[in-house]
Amino acid sequence: MRECITRVNHLGSEGGRHEKLDCPQTRDQRDEFGASDLHISLMYKVNHLLERVFPEQRLFLRSETGTRFIRLSPLTQALGWTGSAAFIAWSIIATAVLLMDSIGSGNMRDQAQRDKRLYEQRLQTLSEERDARAAEAAAAQERFNLALGEISEMQSELLASEERRKEFETGIGVIQSTLRRTMGERDDAKDSLETMLAEAKEDQATGRPGAAPVQADTTLAFLTSELSRTAAERDLVAQNAVEAEQFAQNMLYEARLRDERNDQIFRQLEDAVTISLEPLDKMFAKSGMSVDRILDQVRRGYSGQGGPLTPMILSTRGQGPDPDAERANNILSELDKMNLYRIAAQKMPFGMPVKDGFRFTSGFGSRWGRMHNGTDFAAPIGTPIYAPADGVVISAGWSSGYGRLVKIQHEFGIETRYAHQSRLNVQKGQRVSRGDRIGDIGNSGRSTGPHLHYEVRVGGKPINPMVYIKAAKDVL
Repeated sequence: MRECITRVNHLGSEGGRHEKLDCPQTRDQRDEFGASDLHISLMYKVNHLLERVFPEQRLFLRSETGTRFIRLSPLTQALGWTGSAAFIAWSIIATAVLLMDSIGSGNMRDQAQRDKRLYEQRLQTLSEERDARAAEAAAAQERFNLALGEISEMQSELLASEERRKEFETGIGVIQSTLRRTMGERDDAKDSLETMLAEAKEDQATGRPGAAPVQADTTLAFLTSELSRTAAERDLVAQNAVEAEQFAQNMLYEARLRDERNDQIFRQLEDAVTISLEPLDKMFAKSGMSVDRILDQVRRGYSGQGGPLTPMILSTRGQGPDPDAERANNILSELDKMNLYRIAAQKMPFGMPVKDGFRFTSGFGSRWGRMHNGTDFAAPIGTPIYAPADGVVISAGWSSGYGRLVKIQHEFGIETRYAHQSRLNVQKGQRVSRGDRIGDIGNSGRSTGPHLHYEVRVGGKPINPMVYIKAAKDVL
């Protein structure tokens, strides 16, 4: 290849002649030189275009041994400025995103605080409404007791009036029989007098002496006195009959007044029973369980004093109950149903397990790809936990992820669970009543903060505890 290059230079020096040499090495180097020249030419043009904006700069570096410099071409400066601008733009955008995220987080925290205050106000309002409903229920119960007392008094008055009516009927019958007997005696005496007078006339006509006139006068005086006595008795009987009729009319008037009063009392009782029973019907219907099955089970297992209310029978003649008795029996039936509802409500978890300040954090349903089988009540450690219904403690101790756990078995196949407690106040086998303190809120087990994990299971299947809590919020 060196020989080929030398020959070209020699020919060029002798006369400017050119000779095309067919040399492979020369052809390859010529192609390489051409590509390099094209690249250099392109770089030159770019630098030339950028030189107006970015003139060539030299950066001098002085040291003890000498001075060196670095040349910064326009293209290098342009690339540097472009990279710096891109970095600055990225920094501005990232800072703006962080600021917006921080502002958004602050707004979300403020919104959460506002929602918390609104929720606490709503809970306070619901609590006040619940207390008002409880007061109304107590007042209604008091009205029921008063009404039952009035019904008892009316029953006593009705029985007493029935006895008096019987006595008056007997008295009127006696008076009537006496009057008939007296009038019969009067007629007999009148007939006897007429007979005696006829006999006296016959004696006088036949001329009998002596005693006949005297006997006739004596008989006449006797008959006259008897007739006077009979007339007096007749007048007395008539006066008694008038008084008995007037008394009977007064009794009929009093009976009508008593019927109107009874009808008014029955209407008030029926309205009060309907108003008080309707919320209970809705509450048990919302629980999702069979209301008839619950009432039948309570009725079969009833062991309180007195037992269920017994229907009354007001008839005294062996006949069927009258309309008032039927209405009274219907009211007693509704009161018995209300009493069964009251017993069932004590045995079902309608109450709140946490009554002090708290907030709901996690509800029933899917959470983070897993099923959350209860409702979480967040509150400070040591907040009391109360039993929402009567039952028996079937477990009280440590249970892996649940931490300190209490299980309570209630009636109707219902079981409740209380997890992550800091302290347990009950033991296995202990019977608890609604409102008893069973433990304190804690952070034991697999927990991210102090709260109560509350579960309700029916037949071993978990259901949403808020079903019972929401159903009872306007009743209990």
